[in-house]
Amino acid sequence: MDAKTCLKKLEYVGVLAFATVDSEGAPQIRNISAIHYNNDSFYFFTARGKAFCKELMTDGRVQVLGYTKYKEMIRLSGVAKPVPDDRQSECIDVIFEEQPYLKNVYPGDTRSIGIVFEITDACIEYFNLGINPIFRETYTIGSAAAKFKGYKITDACINCGACLDVCPQKCIDNGSPRVIRQNNCLHCGACFKACPAGAIEAVN
Repeated sequence: MDAKTCLKKLEYVGVLAFATVDSEGAPQIRNISAIHYNNDSFYFFTARGKAFCKELMTDGRVQVLGYTKYKEMIRLSGVAKPVPDDRQSECIDVIFEEQPYLKNVYPGDTRSIGIVFEITDACIEYFNLGINPIFRETYTIGSAAAKFKGYKITDACINCGACLDVCPQKCIDNGSPRVIRQNNCLHCGACFKACPAGAIEAVN
């Protein structure tokens, strides 16, 4: 798995959930299918008058979520920026060609009310619940930096085994200290709650 494959899987999903924050700090989610992909960028179309557009213009941070029939969750987190003016018309035409239904929504010249945003720097989290143990990994596109999330076992570990007993995915290996296999961790926090020595730290 890699970032390019994750983008291709999102393309197959088709309709994706986009999350932003409005001017009052409330979460907002909408489904978007007016999307175009290439190997290292992600483009989408919306109308300039929509609240979605205003939120992106104010604070471009956005999360995009897709879920496949194979129980794969793919979450892209990045900053959306308007495509430069000299490329807007070209990008709109490409998206309308790839998504024919848009011609019914914005017939003829009415598509000019739209704007295309691009995400070129993003973290992509891949999470497969359809296999055992589960598998997760983080990838990046552009200049984005991946951030570690989850739990880690510190040198305060007393090797009591309490974490082993409660881990749903059995992804904790023996050692001194014990080690969590991050690619198989659910981030459920069961080990954190069970550790009598307080040797497990949450990293978010």
